[in-house]
Amino acid sequence: MKKVGKATIALLLSAFLLASCSNNGGSSEAVNNTGNSPTAAPSQEASAVPAGTNDSATNTGNSEENPASPSPQANHDAESSTGGNEQAAEIPLLYHMNKNYDIVPNEEGTPKKVVLLTFDDGPKEAKMINSIIDTLDKHHAKAIFFMNGYRIKEHPELLKLIHERGGILGNHSWDHIELKNKPYDTVKKQIEDVQTAVKDITGETPHFFRPPYGAGGDVGKKVAAENGMLYMTWSVGSLDWEMKEKDSNKTEKLIGNVTDQLHSGSNILMHELPWTTEALDKLLTTLEEKGYSFVDPRSIELKMR
Repeated sequence: MKKVGKATIALLLSAFLLASCSNNGGSSEAVNNTGNSPTAAPSQEASAVPAGTNDSATNTGNSEENPASPSPQANHDAESSTGGNEQAAEIPLLYHMNKNYDIVPNEEGTPKKVVLLTFDDGPKEAKMINSIIDTLDKHHAKAIFFMNGYRIKEHPELLKLIHERGGILGNHSWDHIELKNKPYDTVKKQIEDVQTAVKDITGETPHFFRPPYGAGGDVGKKVAAENGMLYMTWSVGSLDWEMKEKDSNKTEKLIGNVTDQLHSGSNILMHELPWTTEALDKLLTTLEEKGYSFVDPRSIELKMR
């Protein structure tokens, strides 16, 4: 019995040693594989995304300016089913923006005689916001509302109103200052503080950025890309910002300013102003009579090409 016991112990010890060697080999290989992964070490730029940004927005994109910049295209697709009381439905990506900031179909057969409607410098006043969105709804149109952070801080309820009524949220910097010649840290704060504020209030972050005065510079483009936003200025200006309350025939002048520059894919700049609000219904009717329809911003890719 004593000899048998020693043999049994020897067999058990051999089996234990074989199992231990096998396990150590597997762990070593797993570590090596992890070390070879291109995503093993997160980049500093990815970690610079402001607090509150959805994790799914940090998927690596193929931005020409910043290959490691996060892209929210998946978020853009998911969030396209929200806004107002619309029934959830995916919005297909049918368009992209070119270097002239015009909206271009991705494929043959997609309507190209479209315009993009945008409103800057809000949110200002509930009465104007409701009137603008009432008119948009009447014409089955969507628009981007490019908003300033300091106005959001003053009236967060107006941001909620735009969001709840189905307006598309846009970032227009915090203080509406020219960003072109500002240092990186200043531009980053001006843009990302708006992203954070909108996220805190609505649960979403804007996918579109327009620099004040159309002057964002390379730094503005870089920070927008780092936050997964499509950077844009405009290709048709309504010149509503040059008008005054005492001016006559403002509606006719605004419509003339737009139609004089009108072309397929026009990216139309307007503002949240009383005379623009009053002219909007007639403007959209005029555009429709000329054969134009209104592109849904959610159907636009978040990368210029």
